[in-house]
Amino acid sequence: MSELFGRIGLAMAGKRNPWGTPPGGDGGDGSDSRGSPEGEQPAEPAAEGNDDAPRGPRNPWQPAGGGGSGGGGEPDRPRRSASIEDLFRQRGPEGPRKGGGGPRGPNFRLPERPGGGSWLPLIVGGVAVIWLFVSSVHFIQPREQAVVTWFGGRFSHTLNPGTNFTMPWPVHTVDVESVSDIRLERIPDGNEEKLILTADQNLVNLSYLIRWNISDLSLYRFQLEQPNETMREIGEATMRAAVAEQTLDRVLTGEGRAAIEGQVMTNMQAILDAFHSGIQVQGVEIGRTDAPEEVIESFNDVLAARQDAERNINDARRFEQQVLAQAQGDATAFNNIYAEYRLAPEVTRRRLYYETMEAVLSRTDKTIVEAAGVTPYLALPELRRRAAASAAPAPAASATGGQ
Repeated sequence: MSELFGRIGLAMAGKRNPWGTPPGGDGGDGSDSRGSPEGEQPAEPAAEGNDDAPRGPRNPWQPAGGGGSGGGGEPDRPRRSASIEDLFRQRGPEGPRKGGGGPRGPNFRLPERPGGGSWLPLIVGGVAVIWLFVSSVHFIQPREQAVVTWFGGRFSHTLNPGTNFTMPWPVHTVDVESVSDIRLERIPDGNEEKLILTADQNLVNLSYLIRWNISDLSLYRFQLEQPNETMREIGEATMRAAVAEQTLDRVLTGEGRAAIEGQVMTNMQAILDAFHSGIQVQGVEIGRTDAPEEVIESFNDVLAARQDAERNINDARRFEQQVLAQAQGDATAFNNIYAEYRLAPEVTRRRLYYETMEAVLSRTDKTIVEAAGVTPYLALPELRRRAAASAAPAPAASATGGQ
């Protein structure tokens, strides 16, 4: 019923039915059916004997004459319904599409140039020019150098700072390296122990820092297989040799450490130059000099005992200097008196007698005995003591009266 209403509406509007004849209609001539004007009868249905006639509405995208039995042309045969992809592949604005391949084959084609040629050669040429520029022109910074090798293997030459040109990759391979930057090598790594034996058969836990840079990039890259590891091993060997020549006290002091640093730096550079390593040692700094952790307490006791011994030795030497100075002064005074004695012996003897008696009698009690008629005893020390005792309370009395 709904199908009938649809055909009636199309017929009344006077428009073309996009789906062709209704089911059972005659589609053999391939012509498009239109709505019948008012009063006209619809087209006669197809013959009942034609079982191969297509059922349902006709595909509007299928070419005319493609379905059913018609008045002329090929005999009736079953047809495969065309998909929308096949229809768009076969038809386009400019007619059937070009290009081979089956229903699923590639159909992409580059647009043509105004003259009719292809853009592909120009694109390939542009990519080749960019590749040649990028792989052949190299801008080396002031603190850098570059090594050029043939096919990434055999050494060719070195590039200095500035703009340089080489053959494109992969003929020439360029590897840029910073040669002026100071690099640091810490021995040992982290908090590990590095025990070294000193000249007095003591162990010291020592850590140090090596500063270095690259002096010749070609030698650094191709002379040694592992230049960093080689430089580290040389540093450890020279440090052990330098510490083995010093006592523990010198290793712990600043003066001994400075001597060890200079010796290690000189020996390291000599060995690296003999190997043609291309490495320049800029300095060696000793960071830590401690006893091993297992004997740290005993080591501190030994250091304390050594400090006490050094203090006692310094005190003895100071007393020795004082005694020697006093003895030298007495000897000088005696020599001066002897010189005077030789000039005037009698006067010198008398003067020595008087000075000696004055020194002796000044520290003893004295009794003076004179001629007859005079008191034979004069207690001068007792009188002096009494006078001192009587004079002592006077300041205390005066202080009480003032209050």
